[in-house]
Amino acid sequence: MLISWGYTGHYKISESSSLSFNTQMQDFLSWVDFLSDHSSDADFRKDSDPTEGPKHYIDIDNYSEFTSSGRIPQTLDSVVAIHGYSFVENNGFLPWATKTSFDSLTNCLQRRDFTKAQIFAADLGHYVADGHMPLHITKNYNGQLTGNSGIHSRFESTMINANISQIVYAGDSATEITDVNQFIFEYLYANYIYCDSILAADNYAKTFSTSYSSTEYKTALWDKSRSFTIPLFERASKSLASLIYSAWLQAGSPPLSTASVADLNPANNAILFQNIPNPFTSSTLVSYILKENAPVTLSVFDINGKKIETLVQKSMLAGSYSFEWNPGRIPAGMYYMVLQTGEFFQVKKMVYSGQD
Repeated sequence: MLISWGYTGHYKISESSSLSFNTQMQDFLSWVDFLSDHSSDADFRKDSDPTEGPKHYIDIDNYSEFTSSGRIPQTLDSVVAIHGYSFVENNGFLPWATKTSFDSLTNCLQRRDFTKAQIFAADLGHYVADGHMPLHITKNYNGQLTGNSGIHSRFESTMINANISQIVYAGDSATEITDVNQFIFEYLYANYIYCDSILAADNYAKTFSTSYSSTEYKTALWDKSRSFTIPLFERASKSLASLIYSAWLQAGSPPLSTASVADLNPANNAILFQNIPNPFTSSTLVSYILKENAPVTLSVFDINGKKIETLVQKSMLAGSYSFEWNPGRIPAGMYYMVLQTGEFFQVKKMVYSGQD
């Protein structure tokens, strides 16, 4: 499962959107933890929802209009009418999934359903971040056409995880977007140009080392790409803030400050607790509560979004559950415990220090 920017990058982009909240958006600061904690929910859904995957990319250079003019028809109806639904589905729905999430966010804000509004805002943040990861905008998404196979994960996860502390920016105040569909396509067109830059950075880094896990390779890849990677992160965060702001304005600027505490926290039917101890060296206690009977999937993912293990996958009765998890022979590092109950996801970070 390819996850654009990995969990770490998505978390960073959504969390940093608050840096661009303007003076009218201060009540949205109460949303930041939810936006960042649930920034990868859309990726986790891929395992259970076969329609989710195409929402995360668009192979825009498979469109003849793009290769000839740098643009494509920008409504879903228009591209389907020209190319057929199967062609469009095979090449991804990213811009239209982004617009659908924006529309759903607007509708929820308009009817003061702040619980669902946060869920759609988190999904919106994910799709916006996907649109600022250039390899999610090209048929050469993994460098497989140019001798750069594997660059997708090396760029968005391996390199980002090693250098996330260096991605620092101050933010730029959110502005109203009057034509959301056009705005989405404009940043896709603008970000596509960095595809060649990523491939060039990979070729440069390989002159230092062909061991992709080596410090030499990761450092060289970062040195060659940081000049455009950091701005991509910053623009993604500002775009998310501006889209949330615009949805709020289109919804009539409802006062979030009048929402109750319950409104500002998702009405989930389960609670996943932080594992104890954390960090841990051998085993750790995992606990969760089901408020009602529900289908439960509890899985562990690594920082690249690869599923390590499914711990629970069955329908369960309401109640409290605890068990010890021994990760076995996996590398030391950060992992994510993901609890899915119906349409809701909860995520907890875990740090495995390795066997003593």
